[in-house]
Amino acid sequence: MMKYALINGIILDGTKDMKPLKNHIILIDNKKISDIVDSHYNLNDYKVIDLKGQYIMPGLINMHVHLPATGKPKKKASDPKKLVKLITMNKITNKLGIKLCLSYAKTELLSGVTTIRTVGGIENYDTTIRDMINNGEVIGPRILASNMAISVPGGHMAGSLAYEAKSVDEARNYVDIIAKDKPDIIKLMITGGVMDAEVIGEPGVLRMPPEYVHAACDRAHELGFKVAAHVESSEGVLVALQNGVDSIEHGAKPTEEIIRLMKEKRAYQISTISPAFPYAFFDRDISHATYQQQENGKVVFNGIVDMAKACLKNDIPVGLGTDTGCPYITHYDMWRELVYFVKYCQVTPKFALYSATLLNALLAGIDDITGSLEKGKMADMIVCKNNPLEDLTVLRNITMVIKEGHIINNPQVKKMENVERELDKYL
Repeated sequence: MMKYALINGIILDGTKDMKPLKNHIILIDNKKISDIVDSHYNLNDYKVIDLKGQYIMPGLINMHVHLPATGKPKKKASDPKKLVKLITMNKITNKLGIKLCLSYAKTELLSGVTTIRTVGGIENYDTTIRDMINNGEVIGPRILASNMAISVPGGHMAGSLAYEAKSVDEARNYVDIIAKDKPDIIKLMITGGVMDAEVIGEPGVLRMPPEYVHAACDRAHELGFKVAAHVESSEGVLVALQNGVDSIEHGAKPTEEIIRLMKEKRAYQISTISPAFPYAFFDRDISHATYQQQENGKVVFNGIVDMAKACLKNDIPVGLGTDTGCPYITHYDMWRELVYFVKYCQVTPKFALYSATLLNALLAGIDDITGSLEKGKMADMIVCKNNPLEDLTVLRNITMVIKEGHIINNPQVKKMENVERELDKYL
C-alpha cells in the first residue's frame, strides 16, 4: 500500500484527556500509523491528503452488535426461530444470509465504526465474515465475534441466535461447539428481556440456572475466552458475577453487593441505552409496543442508566454498544449511543468519545492495535467537519473513514427515514 500523509487535520487522539491538536501530520505506512509529526516534516515519500481543517479521530468501536437484524421497526414481531430456520435451510440460503450480514457489517464501517463486537449471531456467520474481512476478500470493520450464544429452553433468543442448554453438561459442551470456529468471546443469555417478559415490572427474569453459568464460564476460561452475558435484572447481574461472567451486557439497578463484585472480579458493563429507548419513550402507536413492553422498557432503560452511573462513580469501566438489531436501532447510529451516554449519565462529550474508542478497545483487549491515534497502531480513523467535543451529533455525517489504512471518501449509508425522524425528536 502507498504511504499517506494526512495534513491540516485537527487531531483528537482518543485518550481520556484528549485535546484538539493542530499543526501535526499523521503518517500512514501500509496499515499502520507510522508516526505523528509536526507540520514541517519532509513529505517527499508520501501521498499528501489535505483534511482542510477537519477533525480526525479514532474510528468508533461498537461493543454490542447482532449482525442478522437491521433495526427496521415492525408493526408485528416476527418469529426469530422461523426466520433463522428459513435462512439456514440450505447452502443457497446460507450464502444469502452471510451476504446480508456482511452488508450490515459494511454499513457499520461506512458510518464510522471501524470495529464491532458481535454478541449473538446465526450459526458461524460472524466468524465467517470476520475471516473474509481479515483475509482481504471483502471490506468491513474489524470483528470480534461470538457466533451463537448459549441460552436455555424458553430463554432469551433460544433456538435462534442461541443454543438451548438443558443441563450443566450441555452448557459446558456448547462452549466447546462454539469454540470450534475460533470465536473471540463466548456469550450467555442469563435473563430474559423486554420482549419475553411475562409480567409488568419483571423484565430480565433469571432464566439460566447459576450452575449452568458457572459451568459455561469455567469451560470458556479454560479455553482462554472471556464471557459476556445478557443480563437485565439485579438478580441476574449477581448470578453472572458470582459465577464468572466478565462483562455485563445491558445491566440493571445495582446493589452494594453488585458494585463490590464488579470491583472484585474486575468485571465491566457494556451500556446499551439505545434499545430500551424506543420502548420507554415512544408513543405506542409509533413503537408498536404493548403497554407491558413499554413499562418493562422503562425498567430496563432506568436499570442500564442507573448501573452505568454507579459504575462510573466507583471507577468501574463502562463500555458502549448499541444492541443493533432491536427495533429502531440501526447499524449506522452508534453516534446516538454517545449522545445518550452524555444526556442520561451526565458524562462529557470528551469522555463519551474516549469510551467509544480507547476504553472500548481496552475492554475488548485490542488497545494495543486500535482505539487511539498513536504511532504503531492500526490506521483506523474517521474524519468529520466540526468538533465532536462540542457537539457529538457531527458524527452522524462523516467525510472519511480509514480502516487499516484503506481510505473511503464521503462514505454513504442508506438510512431509514422513519427511524431517523422519530429518534431525532429526542436528541
